[in-house]
Amino acid sequence: MNNLLLVLDLQKSFINDNTKDLPKKIEQLIKLGQYDHVVFTRFINSENSIWYQRLNYRGCLSEEDKEIIINTENYTVMDKKFYTAFNDQLIHYIMNNHIDKIYLCGLETECCVLKTALDLFENEYEVYVLEKYCACTHGKERHDNAIKILSTTIGRNSIIM
Repeated sequence: MNNLLLVLDLQKSFINDNTKDLPKKIEQLIKLGQYDHVVFTRFINSENSIWYQRLNYRGCLSEEDKEIIINTENYTVMDKKFYTAFNDQLIHYIMNNHIDKIYLCGLETECCVLKTALDLFENEYEVYVLEKYCACTHGKERHDNAIKILSTTIGRNSIIM
């Protein structure tokens, strides 16, 4: 067995009162050493992006806002410009490292975690969402709603409490 902890968008721009405790929890999770591989993603926004143009989203523009707020020195960091982390770079990483299981955590449950989980599931990867290691800047209710959606779309057994 070869597993991967995929930490989504744990960036300064996404930290607020609803998410402020998550970095420490994820740091502690990583220190447990249960995962053969740990990869971080980093959302990159620009003034030309659909998020900026249509949603008026101004986060993750500056280097400071893009910064992952825990130490990633010993880990792979993959930049992304979409909700999903499922891209060629991740696919190659999974194949090259013979990953059997993928565990998702991080931000934002209702978009990036949800979309990545669905994309991995639809491409027949064994994917699990670590419910207590995900959060939403918009609060617990939105997080809980996303978890309910994931429970039906990728299966209740794929949500780890």
